[in-house]
Order: sequence, then structure tokens, then C-alpha cells
Amino acid sequence: MRALIQRVHHASVTVHAQQVGCIEQGLLVLLGITHTDSEKDAEYLARKTLALRIFDDAAGKMNLSVVDVDGGILVVSQFTLYADVRKGNRPSFTDAAHPEHAQRLYEHFVAWLRAHSSLNIQTGVFGAAMQVELVNDGPVTLLLESSS
Repeated sequence: MRALIQRVHHASVTVHAQQVGCIEQGLLVLLGITHTDSEKDAEYLARKTLALRIFDDAAGKMNLSVVDVDGGILVVSQFTLYADVRKGNRPSFTDAAHPEHAQRLYEHFVAWLRAHSSLNIQTGVFGAAMQVELVNDGPVTLLLESSS
């Protein structure tokens, strides 16, 4: 499982011209799932997401978590995080999980975040064509993988 995490001033996701999720200061999490991922992977990444100390403290050091700053989290499914472009120029998505498996783990990830924090947890629409808008803060962008 992969999570591309961006620290944001604000972020939103729109489907068919309708805003379905929006946060102010916090994290945009683009979540990719592969065939071998399990609930354990989802929980590991959710726990790391809440605990990452990537917000500035009073001294300007990255020392605070999204929980510490009472931020929001916007989670968007992103199967293209498992694109393979080693052969040719057209991406292959064979490493991305089948939609049924991916949706189950995506929902588990979101449910875990909601159960273990009181933060504003928003989502996109799994499998939909979405437009994601964000203002990256820093910029700070991290790639987390459950397999590492």
C-alpha cells in the first residue's frame, strides 16, 4: 500500500461539478493499493498518517502531527500510484489491486482514521473521475509504503 501525503493549507475534491470533500489545514492523502495489501497494511499507514510530525512548532521545526494541529485529512483513492512505466511510455496498472479489494481496504483505512481520531476526515468517491485541488504547504510531500 502506498500513501502520497501532502501537507496542505486546504484541499478539496469534486465529482461531476459537486464538491464531495474539503479540508482546511491538514493532509491530502492519495492512497494506492496493490493485490497483496491487507487490513494490516491499511492500519499501519493510517497510524503513520496520524503520527507524522510534519507541521511546524513554535520554533519553526517540523515537530507536530496533524492531530497536534487539529488538522483535517482528505483521502483520495489513487490506483495510478501503482503505475509501471519501465517498459515503453504507456503506464501499466497490473500492480494496482482489483477494485473490489482496493475499495474494501480504502474504506478500512478511512474507518480506522475516523475511529482513532476526532479529526475532520473527508474522502473522494472511490473509482470516480475526480478533480483534486490543493495548496501544498511547504511544499511538503512524502511517499509512505506499508511494505517498507
